[in-house]
Parts: sequence; C-alpha cells; structure tokens
Amino acid sequence: MDFPLITDPYFYAVAVPAVLLLGISKSGFGAGFGSLAVPMMALAVTVPEAAAILMPLLLLMDLLGIAAFRKDFDFAFLKFLVPFGLMGTVAGALLFRVLDAHTVAAIVGGFTLLFLAQRLLFPPRPESPPPPKWLGALLTVTSGFTSFVAHAGGPPISAYVIPLRLSPVRFTATMAFFFFVINLSKWIPYAWLGLLDWRNMATSLVLLPLAPIGVWVGVRMARTISPLWFYRILYGGMFLTGVKLLSDGLL
Repeated sequence: MDFPLITDPYFYAVAVPAVLLLGISKSGFGAGFGSLAVPMMALAVTVPEAAAILMPLLLLMDLLGIAAFRKDFDFAFLKFLVPFGLMGTVAGALLFRVLDAHTVAAIVGGFTLLFLAQRLLFPPRPESPPPPKWLGALLTVTSGFTSFVAHAGGPPISAYVIPLRLSPVRFTATMAFFFFVINLSKWIPYAWLGLLDWRNMATSLVLLPLAPIGVWVGVRMARTISPLWFYRILYGGMFLTGVKLLSDGLL
C-alpha cells in the first residue's frame, strides 16, 4: 500500500523538536511546553494536519506516562476532572468545522498570560483557599475543548490545578491519566472529521520513535527536580506557550 509521506525537510526540522517537547510535557515536566507542539508544526502544515499527525504519538506518550506514574494518580480528583474534560472534547468535535484555529489559539494564549500575570501580581499565600470547584469545572471543560481543537489543553487545566499545590509526582501522574482519557476520546471524532488519512498516519509513524525519548527525559526530571523548580519551569513553559499562541492568533 502506498503511504504518501510528508517529505519536506522543513516540516521535520520543526516537527522533531515539537515531538520531543511534547514527550517531555506528557511526563508532566514542563507541561506548558506541550501546547507549543501544534503551533510549531503549523509553521509547515495546517493546524488540523498537525493535530492529526500528533494523535498516534499522543497515544503512545500517554501510555508511557501512565505506566511510569501508575501508583501516583489522584483518583478522587480524576473523578471530578474527567467528565468535564470529556464535555469539552464533545464541544470541540461539534464546533471544529466552524471554528478558526487561530482564534482559539489567541484565546488560549491570552488566557494563559492573564493567569501568569495574576500569579505574579497577586502571589498565593500558604493560607489561600483552593480555587472554587465551579471554576475548576469551567477550566476543565475549556481544557478538553482546546485539547481537541489544537492539542492545547495544558494551560487551562494547569490554571486550576497549579494553585492546589500538588506534589510534582502527584501533579504529573494525575495530568498524565487525565490527558490519556481525553486524547483517547478524540480518535472517533477525528476519523469522523476525515483527519486521520494515510498521509498523516504514515508521517506520524516516522516520528513515533521520538515519543519515548521525550517521555523518558521528562520522567527522569520530574522525579528528581525540587517542587520549587518544577513549578518555575512549568510557569516558563506556560509563558512561552501563551506568547506563541497569542501571536499565532493575532498575526
């Protein structure tokens, strides 16, 4: 069977670092950086193509991530997060054809930068109460939605989970399982939308060996880094993501 691969060298020049960043983020370390993958690849292909090519890679990365942190999930918390995340993917599937991906990118990028500005100007105190559950539900639905449209679900849910001050390993494990479920739920809608063609899947197969490398690097770092630096790097990833997504949406 003929697999019409993407052969443009420029595509692979941006796709290889994008996949490695995504793999590192799927381990939980530097989670904000994962949302840069689609915008980076969109420098060479369309946003829907980039999202489709990443689907098999995301599945493998998710499986590796949950295997590495299988004893550290917060299942009680996941029972709250997962249903709202799935609501977001349903909304994304229904609105995918009528939404402009650049508009969604600008919204996610602007929201991410506002969250970081709020954390910088009004830093949380140890006695600060956790965010209300209604806000968590809203941000989790938004995460599922932006994950479906552009694999950019990290910033919205991080804005809810970060203030809860989970340990790095518990944060990593819970996010790994959450996005495993969310990404698994995208397969049928992506096929229904005609995004999973042979060209995209064959290109994904070429990039597949990079997935475990990125996850391995991220897992090693997540288990050894201090909570202070873990969240500093997480904020750094969210800042770069916010700037990139906002610029993509406005330019």
